[in-house]
Amino acid sequence: MGRVIYIAAALLAALAALAALLLIAPGNAQTEGAAIKPACHANSDLARNFADMAARDAGWNCSNSNWQANQPVSWLRFDATGWRADQLPQNFFTRISRHKSIAIAAIDTDGTIREKHWNEADGRALANGPVFELALPEIRPDTQHVLVRIELPHSLPLLTKARLTATAGQSHWSQRDVIILAILCGMLILPLFFDVNFYIVLREKFVLVHAAMVVAMINYVLFAGGLISAFVQLPVAVISVAGIFAWILGVCCSILFLLTYLEKSAQSPLMRFLSKAFVIWTLLVPGFFALQLHSTQAFDDQGYFYSITATLVFIAIALAEALLRGSRGARFVTLAWLPIMVASIERLMRGLGSHVGSPSLELLLFIAIGFEVIVISLAVAERFFVIKRERDIALSRADALGELTERDPLTGLLNRRAIDARFADLHAAGYDTFALIDLDHFKRVNDTAGHSTGDRVLQIVAEVLNDDKASIAIRMGGEEFLLLMRGDDAELRLEQLRKQIPIRVAHALPQLEGLVTASVGMIVAPRRALPKAEFSLLYNHADRLLYDAKSRGRNRIACEKLRGFERRTGDRRRAQQRRATAA
Repeated sequence: MGRVIYIAAALLAALAALAALLLIAPGNAQTEGAAIKPACHANSDLARNFADMAARDAGWNCSNSNWQANQPVSWLRFDATGWRADQLPQNFFTRISRHKSIAIAAIDTDGTIREKHWNEADGRALANGPVFELALPEIRPDTQHVLVRIELPHSLPLLTKARLTATAGQSHWSQRDVIILAILCGMLILPLFFDVNFYIVLREKFVLVHAAMVVAMINYVLFAGGLISAFVQLPVAVISVAGIFAWILGVCCSILFLLTYLEKSAQSPLMRFLSKAFVIWTLLVPGFFALQLHSTQAFDDQGYFYSITATLVFIAIALAEALLRGSRGARFVTLAWLPIMVASIERLMRGLGSHVGSPSLELLLFIAIGFEVIVISLAVAERFFVIKRERDIALSRADALGELTERDPLTGLLNRRAIDARFADLHAAGYDTFALIDLDHFKRVNDTAGHSTGDRVLQIVAEVLNDDKASIAIRMGGEEFLLLMRGDDAELRLEQLRKQIPIRVAHALPQLEGLVTASVGMIVAPRRALPKAEFSLLYNHADRLLYDAKSRGRNRIACEKLRGFERRTGDRRRAQQRRATAA
């Protein structure tokens, strides 16, 4: 059954990847070289306009360095030398990130300026990469520059990844990159089925935490990778914030996973306390910066990267402590998280402006996420089978101990403890004959032949009673046995068993001086007569009959059948009235 579930999950994951690929129109990707990069960039206050920035001495930086996203306005300049005369640019696209507005101006050689102004909500997210596009003002053959004014930019990639393109719906992300993301997203679905299956069998918290972590990573790939736009068109602000929050939630789940997955001895009390504290820290501090409010634009980008770096450093320290304490689980987690930490450091450095990086670097973190989820899923599976095996052993031991407490160690029969809890069910199942059996003069056997011989006699009696497969034999204690029987011929079968006892004992133990006989007190208590018969009541009644059998010479059965009273109804009542009248 488990294998069928896994195969079905794999097929669903493959279908999800195929659906994502089908929704992305083929042939919509350009190479990095086909997109037009900005020639220069600059920063200014809110007062500067396009006419001011059209001048060559407007403070332009024409190197690919010193990018800043903490200024009120960032400027990009695209020169006509960057495009072909027969393929004039028509659209502007850049990385999805929060901003207040974008204005674009086309400046001709004669100084003519044509402008278009766009608010944040006007951007259209593309399905082939985490980018959005805007239409350019009219570009003419004599257009010399295209200037882009970005007010309150919240991230460096919004500036460094800006491009112009001649065709709408195109970006510098290749079709290969999008296919990798789609397949990765499908792969991430498979561990969720594992987690659901594991949790049904073994309700451990770390399985739920891992499932939440996988969901967060799926959402990160969808939003930060831009795949969400293949399914639904969302505002740029929503996609930007959702992607960062998915990452934050994934990091929080990672800390909680360490708390619930690692062995208790793997973390000190201080580390466990700090883990909970850092979950709160990550939700509140990086979470606040992730909102990218315009009022915090001057510092929220760096604030986010520095605060989330603190959390990643703490996770590394927690793992190091667990490894030093000899945690087996920490080895799995370290293997899974090492690539994702390296990729995260590279992205943090890029976010802080240390380098720009090629588009292929964007895939590093996503591929590391896929690797992490697969390895952690194997770790969860390994822990699942360990815990399941331990639980099965514990249950087996508990069952064995329970069996021992309900079985008489000498004869192997059930004892009184076992029958007390089950008598009502057995009586309802038809065991309505209650026979209390006591061996006659058994003390003489122990006194003359020894206790070991007496024990052997008890074992032989148990074997005789077990011969009746429609009965349940119980050793009540000492030489007293109870036989619960069902069937109309119970009294006849009981008498045959009673007669077999001296024969079988004499055959097995010929050294005994006399025969070992048995006296029986027997009650037949039909469920119709006593629907709620109590064990203690029937036992006391049978005990009195047993005393009666012994007082009348032993080696016999004293029997009584309890009868109920039926209500007189219909024809039976009238017939009885007629008989009474006739009499």
